[in-house]
Amino acid sequence: MTPATDTRISPIRDGFRHAALAAALVLAISACGGGDKPADTGTTPAAPADAAAPAAQAPAQAVSAQVAAMSVDQLREAARTAQNEQRMYAPSGNNAMEYYLALRDKQPNDAAVTSALTDLMPYALIATEQSIARDDFSEALRLYALMEKTDKSAPALPRLKQSITDAQASFAQRQQQQVLDAEAEKARLAKLEEDRRKQQEEQQKLAAERLQQQQAEAARNAEANRQAEAARQAEAARQAEAARQAEARRQAEAARPTTAPASASASDLRLISQSAPKYPPEAFRDRISGEVQVEFTVGTDGTVTDARVVRGNPPRVFDREAVAAVKRWRYQPIASPVTTRQTIAFKP
Repeated sequence: MTPATDTRISPIRDGFRHAALAAALVLAISACGGGDKPADTGTTPAAPADAAAPAAQAPAQAVSAQVAAMSVDQLREAARTAQNEQRMYAPSGNNAMEYYLALRDKQPNDAAVTSALTDLMPYALIATEQSIARDDFSEALRLYALMEKTDKSAPALPRLKQSITDAQASFAQRQQQQVLDAEAEKARLAKLEEDRRKQQEEQQKLAAERLQQQQAEAARNAEANRQAEAARQAEAARQAEAARQAEARRQAEAARPTTAPASASASDLRLISQSAPKYPPEAFRDRISGEVQVEFTVGTDGTVTDARVVRGNPPRVFDREAVAAVKRWRYQPIASPVTTRQTIAFKP
């Protein structure tokens, strides 16, 4: 390697060597542990891979064709820029590790490039483990390919390969379990929907039965009300007919000529107790005056019976109070009942 080459690469390598010291320690611990024992990276070691799970396969090409086609000078400049911008291993096709790998392919004996790749390995190792932890297997396989191309005999490679395989198997199991859980949830929701449908059908059936019962009860009540109304109307008609017949008998009795002289007449009546009628409040408030002619019968004991209104002026304003007042009147006992008329005046 020429001195000019060492001069351009050494400052770059020295610029990030100290920053990679802690990560290099992880790689050193992994190397001491051998390929059979996983290094302690802060994560729980993966369980043995399922026999049915496919083994992790690294990409066939670690360095992209676009990077491989670049010239030596372009690769040096791109690697330096990527390191300064902290693009150590990503993104794919534009990172320091791919640039140095392509540069090594073109200049296999460049010790500075080899040293730079050695310094970049811890970054790739940690990034690979992080990709495995977040189930980003495509990225983990890409980084694994970079590490494998950098150093096929790196002690951490077997462990990483097994970790990727185990993580893929675990991921597949989780996905399968998620499918099973989704199917179970779907079945549970289907059962809930079926139970809800049956419950709704039962509720609708009960509601229809209650509606029929309510309709039947309403029909019975309506029939009972109709019969009661018919009976009430019949009773009212009977009472009206009885009153009409009684009035007809009374009028006939009043029109019948007297064959024998009455033993008592209106001139024989002697009033001993007379109650003044109450003035209706409405009529009093409106300053309405009037009179009512009342016909009534005085019994032999002097009490008033059969009081009725003959004429009222104005009609039905003072009738009730006039009749009530006459019924409270008392006369001296007489030999026989006497029917007479009296006009009662109402003035505010």
